[in-house]
Amino acid sequence: MHQKNKLWAGVFNEKTDVSVENFTASIHFDQALYQEDIACSIAHVKMLNKQKIIPANKQKKIIDALLKIKKKIEQGKMHFQNSQEDIHLAIESELFKLIGKDAGYLHTGRSRNDLVATDLRLYCLVSTRQIINQVVTLRKAIVEIAQEQKDTIFPGYTHLQSAQPVLLAHHLLAYESMFQRDTDRFMHAMDRANSMPLASGALAGSGYNFDRDFLAKELGFQSLTSNSMDAVSDRDFVIDLHSSIATCMVHLSRLSEEIIIWASKEFGLVSINDQYATGSSIMPQKKNPDVAELVRGKSARTIGNLVQILTLMKGLPLTYNRDLQEDKEPLFDSINTVINSLSITKGLLKALTFNKKTAANLAIGGYSLATDIADYLTIKGIPFRESHNIVGKIVQYCTKKNLLFSELSLDEYRQFSKKFNKDILDLDAMQSLKNRNLTGGTSPQQVQKALKKAEVQLNKLMKKN
Repeated sequence: MHQKNKLWAGVFNEKTDVSVENFTASIHFDQALYQEDIACSIAHVKMLNKQKIIPANKQKKIIDALLKIKKKIEQGKMHFQNSQEDIHLAIESELFKLIGKDAGYLHTGRSRNDLVATDLRLYCLVSTRQIINQVVTLRKAIVEIAQEQKDTIFPGYTHLQSAQPVLLAHHLLAYESMFQRDTDRFMHAMDRANSMPLASGALAGSGYNFDRDFLAKELGFQSLTSNSMDAVSDRDFVIDLHSSIATCMVHLSRLSEEIIIWASKEFGLVSINDQYATGSSIMPQKKNPDVAELVRGKSARTIGNLVQILTLMKGLPLTYNRDLQEDKEPLFDSINTVINSLSITKGLLKALTFNKKTAANLAIGGYSLATDIADYLTIKGIPFRESHNIVGKIVQYCTKKNLLFSELSLDEYRQFSKKFNKDILDLDAMQSLKNRNLTGGTSPQQVQKALKKAEVQLNKLMKKN
C-alpha cells in the first residue's frame, strides 16, 4: 500500500520512503491485538447504528466482514505487510477490499489513539486473568506439597547461615504468602485497566453524539475514562501490570534460587526428577537445575521491561506521541514470560523429592537450638541479654570440644548456669518448633491453621475465577 492509497493520505502527495515505512511499522507485533481491535470495531459500529449515524444494513455489512477478517486471521490466511503500518489499518484496509467504500463508515468519530488505548486495556484484562489463574494454580501446588510435608523438619537460615529449625511446610507457605500478595496486585492491575477510553477521539473527545456507556457495556468495561486527553495517553495500567509481573518474577526467582541451593551436593536437601533437570555436555556426573536457573534469569527481563516503560513515559507531553508504539513488545514479552515461568515452576516443584533425613540433621546443625536455650534461661528468670551471653559461652565450649548440644550432660550445662535443670536435656528440634506456637509461627499447630486458611482462600478464588 503506497502513500496515495494509505487511509490517512489525504494531504500527502509523495510516497513514504520505504525505510520510513519499515521503521515506523508495528504490524509485526501489534497483530497480537487483532481480537481486541475487531471487538472494538464491532461495538463501535453497533453504537453508530444505535445513535442513527449509520443505517442497520451498513452495520450488518461491516460486522459480517469484520467477522470474516477475524476468521481469516485465525486461520493464518491474512498476510500482514509493513505498508499496512499497524493492526488497525491492516483490518480497515482488508475491510475496504471486502465491502468497498462502506468500510469508510468504520472510522467515524474514532481515532487510532483511542482505539489502541482501548485495545491495549482489553488485552491487559484478558492477560491478567490468565496470569492470575496461573498464580492461583501455583499457590494450590505449593499448599498441596506443604500439606504433604507438614511434619518435615527443615533447616531455617538467615544470612545463609544455620539459624533455627522450621517446618518445611512453614517455609513453603512463606512463598504462598508472596504469591497471595501477587494475586492481590494483579487484581488491582485489572481494576486499573478496567476503564474504557473509546470515543475519546484523538485527544479532545468525539464530535458525534456517541453513547459511551453502551460501548463500555458491549466491551465489558466497568467504567469510563474521565478525561479524553488522559485517556489516549495514559499507560499507568501498563506500568501497573509490568510492576506486578516484575514483583511476581522476583518471588519466582527467590524460590528458584532456594531450589538451586537445596539441590547442590553441599546442601543435599532436594533431588530433582530427571524430567526437570539437564546434564553437562562434558561432565557426565552433572545434574543441573536449569529450569530454576532460567526462571531466575528471566526475572531480569521483566524488571528491565518495567524500567523500559517507566523511562518511555517519563518525558512524554500530552497527548498521544508515537513513542507509545514502544509500549507493546515489552508488555507482550513480560506477559508471556510470567505465564510460562509460573507454569514451569509448578511442574518443577512437583518434580522435587525432599531429603528428610538430611533436612533433619541440618535443622539442628550449627547450634540452631541456641536461641531456645537462651529462652529457657530467660523463662527461669535470667535477663535475655545475660542468657544470650551464657549460651554464647556454651557454643564456644561445644565448638572447642566438637560437641553437639544433645551430647552435653546436665553437669556440663550447670557449669554455665545453675538455672539449668534436667528438662534441658529434652530440648530437640520438635520441641523448638512447638515453642513457636503463635500466629505466624512455625509450630505444627500454627502451620496446620495456616494450611487450612490458605486452602479456604484458594478454593474461594478458584470458584470466583
